[in-house]
Amino acid sequence: MDTTTASETIISSVRESWVALITLGPAALALNVALSVLAVAIAIALGVLARRLLRQGARAVPRPADAEKTIRTRRVATLAWNVVEVALVLAALVTLAGIWGFDVLGWLSVGLGQQIVEAAIRIAILAVATFAAVELASLLINRLLQRMAHSREGQVRRTAQLNTIGPLLHGVAKGVIIIVGGMMILAEVGVAIGPLLAGAGVVGLAVGFGAQTLVKDFLTGIFLVAEDIVAVGDVVDINGASGVVEQMTMRTIRLRGLDGTLHVLPYGEAQVIHNMTKTFSYHVAELGISYESDIDKAFEVMAQVVEEMRADPAFADKILEPLEIMDVLSLADSGVVLRGRIKTEPGAQWGVGRAFNRRIKPAWDAAGIDIPYPHMHLVLPRGGVGGGEPPRAAANG
Repeated sequence: MDTTTASETIISSVRESWVALITLGPAALALNVALSVLAVAIAIALGVLARRLLRQGARAVPRPADAEKTIRTRRVATLAWNVVEVALVLAALVTLAGIWGFDVLGWLSVGLGQQIVEAAIRIAILAVATFAAVELASLLINRLLQRMAHSREGQVRRTAQLNTIGPLLHGVAKGVIIIVGGMMILAEVGVAIGPLLAGAGVVGLAVGFGAQTLVKDFLTGIFLVAEDIVAVGDVVDINGASGVVEQMTMRTIRLRGLDGTLHVLPYGEAQVIHNMTKTFSYHVAELGISYESDIDKAFEVMAQVVEEMRADPAFADKILEPLEIMDVLSLADSGVVLRGRIKTEPGAQWGVGRAFNRRIKPAWDAAGIDIPYPHMHLVLPRGGVGGGEPPRAAANG
């Protein structure tokens, strides 16, 4: 059936329904109104019943411990309710049209109506398939990342890297699937997607030339993750901005400073990255002692303090090796500066360093090791007080 015949059929059907409607008697009109109200009431009651059943079913299902699974379950339940709601609305409309004399099902079974129904069914199937493909891709990516994490269990670094690359994979997969599904739906509607693809290619080429910085940022971020240079949870310094890597998007890296400041840096500006928590860390202790103190005894006490910390359950897993003695750093004005280094797990160097400084002071005091500090000696004249030169003060660091 061509368009002209289909249009004439629709107009004729509407005209016949209108004529039948205006010729109804009071009793028939009242009956149609009563049936319409009853049909709407039944549709509403079925909707309420369906919503309660879905809620009870969702409560009966054990709640997953994984937050991602919980979100996915809610999305599926929402989709199911939307499908039921649309079905009830369509059924109510068809029933109301039948009550008032318009045969919707008969019109949809032949000619243009049949074509519209078939196209609508195909579009609905494509939409549901696109939604299912997005959820399936998300599930597969999560399963893959979990398997990789379990295969490298105990490696915190690997887990942080997977947490970094996970959102990137989800975003790319979701974008590709939605674009392909949208193109297929447009093709079903009758839109020629060939010119759209050609235009998208031209626009993409123009954007590529005009947005080289964005492309550079994106590619730099991919290589940073692929080469395991930085990951979420690392403490880094980039262009003078330091902090914990809180998030890595497709274009920027976000650092949370010690004072809570959020530093947002494009990957293109991350030319030099100082990663302070990759694989392992060091606390470098540079401490001064007086010139009268025994240097060897000071180093011995430092090593004993580190061994006591390694025996402490609070630091046993954080300190990886004994103290590395790096000898005398310098002979300063006020004393001798000693240097030692403590190897720790990534990110533990600051806490270990503070605890070491707290313990070394009483340990050196007990061993007779003096820590230099500014003080002043008063030198009296040779002739004693009351004669000769006046007293003079000598400051010692």
